[in-house]
Amino acid sequence: MNTLSDLEKNFNNKDLLDQALTHRSWVNEHKGQRESNERMEFLGDAILEFVVSKEIYNEYPDKEEGYLTALRANLVNTIALAEIANNLGIGAKLFLSKGEEDGGGRLNSSLLADTVEAIIGALFIDGGIDEAEKFIKENILIYTKDKVQRPLKDFKSRLQEMVQAKGYPAPKYQVVQESGPDHNKKFVIEVLVNGESWGRGEGKNKSSAEQDAACQVLAKKVK
Repeated sequence: MNTLSDLEKNFNNKDLLDQALTHRSWVNEHKGQRESNERMEFLGDAILEFVVSKEIYNEYPDKEEGYLTALRANLVNTIALAEIANNLGIGAKLFLSKGEEDGGGRLNSSLLADTVEAIIGALFIDGGIDEAEKFIKENILIYTKDKVQRPLKDFKSRLQEMVQAKGYPAPKYQVVQESGPDHNKKFVIEVLVNGESWGRGEGKNKSSAEQDAACQVLAKKVK
């Protein structure tokens, strides 16, 4: 699939795709019209992890758990999913509040990555696991061979190597925000290098938020 229009053709219920593209900020400005994509994102995240895990488990029977974990992280991290969103032209189709849009929401990597997960959830609701798996294979797993040809260190390790090469001490990570119910927590983590904030990341637990924060910093610092 190359565009969101191509993807739309696979939906029996187009309302599900609209919901997958709906940020909570839009819902706050349009009370009662439809739900945000947060529940779909929750579902899509689980489906994405399952499908990618299954595929790379079968594709690389000689690889150990640590390698498979790193490979999966390289395929489904915020930057990778945001690139998928950009390829599909998702940013232009998002339903955002005026404030979120003015704040650069259509280019926000975390928001775009969350929307890809929500679309996967919507595809599953609309057409079952086969449709969700087809999307993941065509848009995400196609990059597997490219990823395995690169170093698969996790983002925190890569960031630590980079900052220590510059003569700085190891990065420190601190929680700056924790929100959401127990079944769908959201953590915001800040990366501190030599006492200076280098960036922030989000995740459903502290570990994933730390990895996302390191990933965001690397995306800005390494060109």
